[in-house]
Amino acid sequence: MSDTALGLLEFDSIAVGIVAGDAMIKRAPLDGIRAGTVQPGKYLVLVSGEVAAVQEALDAGRQAGAAALRDELFLARVDRAVFAAIGGQRVDADGSALGIIETRTVPACISAADAGVKGAQVVLRELRLADGLGGKAFLLFSGEVSDVEAAVESGARAMPGAALVRRDVIASLHPEMNENLQADTRFGMRTRGTESW
Repeated sequence: MSDTALGLLEFDSIAVGIVAGDAMIKRAPLDGIRAGTVQPGKYLVLVSGEVAAVQEALDAGRQAGAAALRDELFLARVDRAVFAAIGGQRVDADGSALGIIETRTVPACISAADAGVKGAQVVLRELRLADGLGGKAFLLFSGEVSDVEAAVESGARAMPGAALVRRDVIASLHPEMNENLQADTRFGMRTRGTESW
């Protein structure tokens, strides 16, 4: 577990998101800020740092962009696996079970990922955030069935009910489906070279 705090604001206006991001970085000394567009026409501002600084930055962003704020996240102590997954790290896992959480917003999915890995002995296989997903997000947990069930339950409880699209647990993932998930969860990447099946 990390002592670093994480904050994320999701706006439904790109212009407002840029204004809010600027206000956030001006308000408090942060370790980092990452901001940019995601589909469909939303803007995300992700900040990290000490708890008080992240809270101050989030306050500034809310004030600057209240009318366009769609969702938000604040985590005081983020699990390292979540940081790695946000950065695009994917983990191959052969656990007997697979847990899936699909959300309407990016903050909800990150919140679910953090709660899940803290609530059970699971591997966070992947965290896909908005791009190529029409603004939705999803995560994949692997591990023993009871642990995956606990992680999915913890993750679902960590977000507002309206943010949850669906949650599922596959008790025994077929090896060929596991192979597809390990290779890439994007269909376009999986269908390249299909003439040689």
